[in-house]
Amino acid sequence: MPSPSDQPSALSPELVLEGYARGIFPMADPTDGSLDWYSPDPRAILPLDGVHVPRSLQRTIRAGRFRVTVDLEFEGVIHACAAPRPSEPESWIDHQIIDVFTCLHRMGWAHSFEAWCGDQLVAGLYGVAIGGVFFGESMFSDPDRGRDGSKVCLVRLVEHLVACGFTLLDVQFRTDHLQRFGCIELDRDAFMLRLGQAIAIGPRWRAPGGETCDSTA
Repeated sequence: MPSPSDQPSALSPELVLEGYARGIFPMADPTDGSLDWYSPDPRAILPLDGVHVPRSLQRTIRAGRFRVTVDLEFEGVIHACAAPRPSEPESWIDHQIIDVFTCLHRMGWAHSFEAWCGDQLVAGLYGVAIGGVFFGESMFSDPDRGRDGSKVCLVRLVEHLVACGFTLLDVQFRTDHLQRFGCIELDRDAFMLRLGQAIAIGPRWRAPGGETCDSTA
Protein backbone atom coordinates (compact mmCIF):
# COMPACT_ATOMS: atom_id res chain seq x y z
CA MET A 1 0.00 0.00 0.00
CA PRO A 2 1.47 3.39 -0.92
CA SER A 3 2.22 5.60 2.06
CA PRO A 4 3.93 8.91 2.72
CA SER A 5 7.00 7.07 4.01
CA ASP A 6 7.66 4.63 1.16
CA GLN A 7 6.62 6.42 -2.03
CA PRO A 8 8.77 8.72 -4.19
CA SER A 9 7.67 12.30 -4.68
CA ALA A 10 7.08 11.82 -8.42
CA LEU A 11 3.47 11.00 -9.27
CA SER A 12 2.16 8.81 -12.05
CA PRO A 13 -1.42 8.10 -13.12
CA GLU A 14 -0.98 4.45 -12.11
CA LEU A 15 0.29 5.35 -8.64
CA VAL A 16 -2.60 7.75 -8.05
CA LEU A 17 -5.18 5.16 -9.11
CA GLU A 18 -3.58 2.54 -6.86
CA GLY A 19 -3.63 4.99 -3.98
CA TYR A 20 -7.31 5.83 -4.42
CA ALA A 21 -8.24 2.15 -4.62
CA ARG A 22 -6.48 1.69 -1.26
CA GLY A 23 -8.09 4.69 0.38
CA ILE A 24 -5.28 7.25 0.16
CA PHE A 25 -4.72 10.35 -1.95
CA PRO A 26 -1.85 12.77 -2.67
CA MET A 27 -1.60 16.43 -1.74
CA ALA A 28 1.27 18.83 -2.30
CA ASP A 29 2.77 20.83 0.56
CA PRO A 30 2.82 24.45 -0.67
CA THR A 31 5.60 25.35 1.76
CA ASP A 32 8.28 23.07 0.31
CA GLY A 33 6.78 21.42 -2.78
CA SER A 34 6.81 17.92 -1.31
CA LEU A 35 4.02 15.42 -1.89
CA ASP A 36 2.36 13.47 0.91
CA TRP A 37 -0.30 10.77 0.97
CA TYR A 38 -3.36 11.07 3.21
CA SER A 39 -5.98 8.73 4.62
CA PRO A 40 -8.17 10.80 6.96
CA ASP A 41 -9.77 9.07 9.93
CA PRO A 42 -12.64 9.80 10.06
CA ARG A 43 -13.31 10.07 6.30
CA ALA A 44 -16.06 12.31 4.94
CA ILE A 45 -18.59 11.14 2.35
CA LEU A 46 -21.80 12.48 0.86
CA PRO A 47 -24.50 9.77 1.05
CA LEU A 48 -25.87 9.54 -2.48
CA ASP A 49 -29.29 8.56 -1.17
CA GLY A 50 -29.49 11.42 1.31
CA VAL A 51 -27.96 14.58 -0.16
CA HIS A 52 -29.73 17.69 1.08
CA VAL A 53 -30.20 20.54 -1.40
CA PRO A 54 -30.95 23.85 0.41
CA ARG A 55 -34.05 25.66 -0.79
CA SER A 56 -32.11 28.73 -1.89
CA LEU A 57 -29.96 26.51 -4.09
CA GLN A 58 -33.04 24.79 -5.50
CA ARG A 59 -34.28 28.22 -6.58
CA THR A 60 -30.93 28.98 -8.22
CA ILE A 61 -31.08 25.71 -10.16
CA ARG A 62 -34.66 26.33 -11.29
CA ALA A 63 -33.74 29.85 -12.41
CA GLY A 64 -31.16 28.41 -14.81
CA ARG A 65 -28.45 30.92 -13.93
CA PHE A 66 -25.72 28.52 -15.03
CA ARG A 67 -25.19 26.25 -18.00
CA VAL A 68 -23.60 23.06 -16.68
CA THR A 69 -21.38 20.83 -18.80
CA VAL A 70 -19.38 17.65 -18.13
CA ASP A 71 -15.75 17.05 -19.16
CA LEU A 72 -15.77 20.04 -21.50
CA GLU A 73 -13.07 22.12 -19.79
CA PHE A 74 -11.19 19.89 -17.34
CA GLU A 75 -7.93 21.79 -17.56
CA GLY A 76 -9.69 25.10 -16.99
CA VAL A 77 -11.36 23.69 -13.88
CA ILE A 78 -8.24 22.20 -12.28
CA HIS A 79 -6.19 25.35 -12.95
CA ALA A 80 -8.95 27.47 -11.39
CA CYS A 81 -9.08 25.14 -8.38
CA ALA A 82 -5.31 25.57 -7.97
CA ALA A 83 -5.40 29.37 -8.12
CA PRO A 84 -4.81 31.32 -4.86
CA ARG A 85 -7.88 32.52 -2.98
CA PRO A 86 -8.24 35.14 -0.24
CA SER A 87 -8.97 32.41 2.33
CA GLU A 88 -6.36 30.01 0.87
CA PRO A 89 -3.37 31.93 -0.54
CA GLU A 90 -1.40 28.71 -1.01
CA SER A 91 -2.74 25.64 -2.81
CA TRP A 92 -2.14 21.91 -2.35
CA ILE A 93 -2.68 21.53 -6.14
CA ASP A 94 0.77 22.02 -7.68
CA HIS A 95 2.08 21.40 -11.19
CA GLN A 96 2.60 17.69 -10.51
CA ILE A 97 -1.01 17.27 -9.38
CA ILE A 98 -2.25 19.23 -12.41
CA ASP A 99 -0.14 17.23 -14.85
CA VAL A 100 -1.11 13.81 -13.48
CA PHE A 101 -4.82 14.54 -13.12
CA THR A 102 -4.94 16.06 -16.59
CA CYS A 103 -3.40 12.82 -17.84
CA LEU A 104 -5.99 10.83 -15.87
CA HIS A 105 -8.69 12.90 -17.53
CA ARG A 106 -7.35 12.11 -20.99
CA MET A 107 -7.27 8.42 -19.99
CA GLY A 108 -10.94 8.55 -18.95
CA TRP A 109 -10.51 8.37 -15.16
CA ALA A 110 -10.76 12.01 -14.03
CA HIS A 111 -13.85 14.10 -14.74
CA SER A 112 -15.09 17.65 -14.34
CA PHE A 113 -18.38 19.49 -14.10
CA GLU A 114 -18.33 23.08 -15.32
CA ALA A 115 -20.70 26.00 -14.73
CA TRP A 116 -20.83 28.76 -17.35
CA CYS A 117 -22.27 32.24 -17.65
CA GLY A 118 -22.44 32.73 -21.37
CA ASP A 119 -19.01 31.72 -22.67
CA GLN A 120 -17.22 32.31 -19.36
CA LEU A 121 -16.25 29.44 -17.05
CA VAL A 122 -17.30 30.65 -13.61
CA ALA A 123 -17.33 27.54 -11.42
CA GLY A 124 -16.59 23.85 -11.45
CA LEU A 125 -15.37 20.73 -9.69
CA TYR A 126 -13.28 17.69 -10.55
CA GLY A 127 -12.53 14.21 -9.25
CA VAL A 128 -11.73 10.62 -10.15
CA ALA A 129 -14.11 7.72 -10.86
CA ILE A 130 -13.05 4.15 -10.10
CA GLY A 131 -15.72 1.46 -10.28
CA GLY A 132 -18.72 2.72 -8.31
CA VAL A 133 -16.76 5.37 -6.39
CA PHE A 134 -16.30 9.03 -7.22
CA PHE A 135 -13.45 10.70 -5.34
CA GLY A 136 -14.20 14.42 -5.19
CA GLU A 137 -11.02 16.49 -5.27
CA SER A 138 -11.70 20.23 -5.43
CA MET A 139 -14.13 22.90 -6.59
CA PHE A 140 -14.05 26.61 -7.31
CA SER A 141 -16.41 29.52 -7.92
CA ASP A 142 -15.66 32.91 -9.42
CA PRO A 143 -16.49 35.35 -6.59
CA ASP A 144 -18.15 37.81 -8.96
CA ARG A 145 -20.13 35.73 -11.47
CA GLY A 146 -19.94 32.21 -10.11
CA ARG A 147 -21.66 32.50 -6.74
CA ASP A 148 -23.31 29.12 -6.04
CA GLY A 149 -21.98 27.76 -9.32
CA SER A 150 -19.87 25.04 -7.71
CA LYS A 151 -22.85 24.03 -5.57
CA VAL A 152 -24.95 23.62 -8.70
CA CYS A 153 -22.18 21.47 -10.18
CA LEU A 154 -22.17 19.35 -7.03
CA VAL A 155 -25.91 18.74 -7.30
CA ARG A 156 -25.55 17.80 -10.97
CA LEU A 157 -22.67 15.48 -10.07
CA VAL A 158 -24.79 13.69 -7.48
CA GLU A 159 -27.66 13.33 -9.94
CA HIS A 160 -25.27 11.86 -12.51
CA LEU A 161 -23.69 9.44 -10.05
CA VAL A 162 -27.09 8.17 -8.95
CA ALA A 163 -28.17 7.73 -12.58
CA CYS A 164 -24.99 5.75 -13.29
CA GLY A 165 -25.41 3.49 -10.26
CA PHE A 166 -22.53 4.78 -8.14
CA THR A 167 -22.67 3.86 -4.46
CA LEU A 168 -19.99 6.07 -2.87
CA LEU A 169 -19.04 9.75 -3.11
CA ASP A 170 -15.83 10.43 -1.19
CA VAL A 171 -15.26 14.07 -0.21
CA GLN A 172 -12.26 13.40 2.07
CA PHE A 173 -12.78 16.05 4.76
CA ARG A 174 -15.92 17.46 6.36
CA THR A 175 -16.36 21.20 5.86
CA ASP A 176 -19.14 23.64 6.74
CA HIS A 177 -19.91 23.87 3.02
CA LEU A 178 -20.34 20.10 2.63
CA GLN A 179 -22.14 19.80 5.95
CA ARG A 180 -25.04 21.74 4.45
CA PHE A 181 -25.44 18.97 1.86
CA GLY A 182 -25.61 16.21 4.46
CA CYS A 183 -21.96 15.21 4.65
CA ILE A 184 -21.23 12.45 7.18
CA GLU A 185 -18.04 10.87 8.53
CA LEU A 186 -17.03 7.21 8.64
CA ASP A 187 -14.18 5.71 10.62
CA ARG A 188 -11.39 4.25 8.50
CA ASP A 189 -12.56 0.62 8.77
CA ALA A 190 -16.12 1.49 7.76
CA PHE A 191 -14.89 3.62 4.86
CA MET A 192 -12.54 0.92 3.59
CA LEU A 193 -15.39 -1.62 3.66
CA ARG A 194 -17.63 0.73 1.65
CA LEU A 195 -14.75 1.51 -0.70
CA GLY A 196 -14.02 -2.14 -1.47
CA GLN A 197 -17.68 -2.89 -2.10
CA ALA A 198 -18.10 0.10 -4.41
CA ILE A 199 -15.00 -0.61 -6.47
CA ALA A 200 -15.98 -4.27 -6.83
CA ILE A 201 -19.23 -3.49 -8.65
CA GLY A 202 -17.24 -2.54 -11.74
CA PRO A 203 -17.22 0.49 -14.04
CA ARG A 204 -20.06 2.93 -13.44
CA TRP A 205 -19.05 6.19 -15.09
CA ARG A 206 -20.61 7.08 -18.40
CA ALA A 207 -20.75 10.33 -20.26
CA PRO A 208 -24.19 11.93 -20.03
CA GLY A 209 -26.18 10.30 -22.81
CA GLY A 210 -23.20 8.12 -23.72
CA GLU A 211 -21.68 4.74 -23.05
CA THR A 212 -20.13 3.49 -19.83
CA CYS A 213 -16.43 4.24 -19.55
CA ASP A 214 -13.88 1.71 -18.32
CA SER A 215 -13.13 3.05 -14.84
CA THR A 216 -12.02 0.04 -12.82
CA ALA A 217 -8.56 -0.01 -11.24
